[in-house]
Amino acid sequence: MSQQHTPPAVDSATVTVFASATSWIESDALAQCHQVAALDGMKHVAAMPDLHPGKGAPIGAAMASTTLYPFLVGSDIGCGIAVFPIKLKRAEPAKLAARFPDLDRALEPERDADDPAWAVVKGDIPAGHVEGLGTVGRGNHFVELARIGTVFEPGHASRLGLDAGDLVLIVHSGSRGLGERILRAHTAVHGAGPADDPAAYLAMHDDAVRWGSLNRRLMAARVAHALGAEPTEPLVDQCHNLVELRDGIYLHRKGAAPGDGRDVLIAGTRGTHSYLVAAHAGPDAGHSVAHGAGRKMSRADALRRGRAKHTVEELRRTPMGSLVVCGDRQLLFEEAPTAYKRIEQVIADLVDHDLATPVATTIPLVTYKTADLGSTPGRDRRDHRRKRGRS
Repeated sequence: MSQQHTPPAVDSATVTVFASATSWIESDALAQCHQVAALDGMKHVAAMPDLHPGKGAPIGAAMASTTLYPFLVGSDIGCGIAVFPIKLKRAEPAKLAARFPDLDRALEPERDADDPAWAVVKGDIPAGHVEGLGTVGRGNHFVELARIGTVFEPGHASRLGLDAGDLVLIVHSGSRGLGERILRAHTAVHGAGPADDPAAYLAMHDDAVRWGSLNRRLMAARVAHALGAEPTEPLVDQCHNLVELRDGIYLHRKGAAPGDGRDVLIAGTRGTHSYLVAAHAGPDAGHSVAHGAGRKMSRADALRRGRAKHTVEELRRTPMGSLVVCGDRQLLFEEAPTAYKRIEQVIADLVDHDLATPVATTIPLVTYKTADLGSTPGRDRRDHRRKRGRS
């Protein structure tokens, strides 16, 4: 299967879409790729099979340029997915779902000084940014307890310490308010224009990337302690919203995971498998792979269609038998599995274009989106109410 090369406009960079002819790629997303390709200094745009339109720039793309454009990375700098092994005596979704901590409630250094999750923090907190620590955020972010399903590459899985039936925590989140603050400071002066001081932007950007990684570790530790397990180091932790400098070229990734010899968890939906892959993408693909299934519906469409087809209770239990912790009914519909593309097609496109090799699938057991206060442990529920009362 050949790559789809879309014809560049005059003086524009090349655009390559790594998807099959049967994959659903929105015309608006392709139009955004060509808009980006026309920017000064742009060399190449590599679109992944999970490509979909974003705010001003496509999501699911790696964009190489001699000029650094902060808006191509966006506000959630450092957003990524980490995978942590976890040991539990029993994995009964109904009991475990009720024990998840309130990950909308931030850890505060003074109030929560005795929280054991702090043990994963080594050294200073990046940028001294203590707001929102240990929280997941909204949108497509989640924390999921999952089981390793089919193992395609036993040798590779064994090197990671994984086998079929093992339990893992999957954490998808980013830099919360820190990345947004960095982008706002830039756009207030330069709008969608380039960074006038790339080194200064990259210093702040790198802090946000480190913060996002730390935040994923904190959440994994909070969940592990709540479920009666010991926190562990991540087996995989790859960021998919960032920019890196490669041979004098700025490689912007927006919803694209590093694919140069890394292990990457490519998220499906809360009602499907996800895939752990060994990525081996080259320069034509921006050294990148897809980061997930990719949306096929806008949030408004997912909300409208979902309310016509499903009840809230139907969306809290998936066809796979897993449970969804989500007290926000609108978010339940916006993030329904039907709002996303088929993860199997995304993975097949990556394999067909020799960008990645599947290692194993993960099967969701409990997916946490946002606190359901009706089943949140008592202390967190009281603190949540007090916090709301102050706001």
